[in-house]
Amino acid sequence: MTNRPIRSYGEFWPYYLQEHAKPRTRALHYLGTALSLGSLIAAPALANPWFLLGALIGGYGPAWIGHFFVEHNRPATFTHPLWSLISDYRMTWRWLTGRLADDLAHAGVAAENSR
Repeated sequence: MTNRPIRSYGEFWPYYLQEHAKPRTRALHYLGTALSLGSLIAAPALANPWFLLGALIGGYGPAWIGHFFVEHNRPATFTHPLWSLISDYRMTWRWLTGRLADDLAHAGVAAENSR
């Protein structure tokens, strides 16, 4: 939602939240984050490197479905891969701890989308 270059993570976080304005998009991201985290834990625990592929597919699959079919925008991963990955986990953590609504409001995401 910005036309100017993003130069810091502090600038990126509000942009990321604006790109995830719809609750269904965020829900798909939470699912993807849980699948990727579970796969990352399972890979060494089960000594099976195939779970690393599962982390990529499980993490990005639901998230990209949310972007292409719900939000109708381009995933931030394409332009800011590391910040986007960090933000996926940050958004999920903020949601789990009940603090995401404040971040969404600060980023200018409408209240009806902050559920």
